[in-house]
Amino acid sequence: MPYDFAEAHHLPNRRGPDEAHADPYDLPRQRRGITPQLHGRYPDYDVLEQQEHWDEVTRRVVLQRVHDVPPIRFLQTEELEQLTCFADVVLAQDSEPRIPVMAYVDEKLFEGKGDGYRYFDMPDDRETFRRVARGLADADFARLSVEDQVDFCKRFAGGELYGGVWATLNVSRAWSVLLRYLTQAFYAHPWAWNEIGFGGPAYPRGYSRFGSPHLQSAERETWEGREAYDRDPVKEYGA
Repeated sequence: MPYDFAEAHHLPNRRGPDEAHADPYDLPRQRRGITPQLHGRYPDYDVLEQQEHWDEVTRRVVLQRVHDVPPIRFLQTEELEQLTCFADVVLAQDSEPRIPVMAYVDEKLFEGKGDGYRYFDMPDDRETFRRVARGLADADFARLSVEDQVDFCKRFAGGELYGGVWATLNVSRAWSVLLRYLTQAFYAHPWAWNEIGFGGPAYPRGYSRFGSPHLQSAERETWEGREAYDRDPVKEYGA
């Protein structure tokens, strides 16, 4: 059974898939493996079926991301609720199964493992997360309508949040810090790999067809997922 982060951490149900319009137009439902919300362009692809081709250390690390979700040790309950809802909105995780992104972000914050740099006008990343959580709580972000949450995120991304805790931050940079952590956690997870058709770790098998235009279907290995949706939703429906 897919891991339910909200249930595991006693978070309220935020919204249903109908309310948030979770499924992109015409995108097929997942038939093999798991993707966020069980839809994606590669419905018959499961990267975990390739695990026998990975070395032991790589296999252990990847499977741990699926089966051993870290406990929450840094964020407080209200911070976790607000930030989890925020993460769901910006990552478009509108229904289960969701990748438990905030669990991995919390682990990184708890261990103090930053990315090796910090904006000159910003506090430590851990303090940035706490201040943003306070700003979200002041707006009661987790209980806003979906439309108001999306509008809030647009203003956050544009650096257009003012007063209160937002006056203590470079708002645009705060957005960049949070998005960096969220997207790192999201795209490090095998469920996201299924969604985008990523072939997973190449070691030790490697990629034999890459850069070999004389081979049939040179851009795709025989074991990689086959895309079942060839339309671009950004061009057709807008960003």
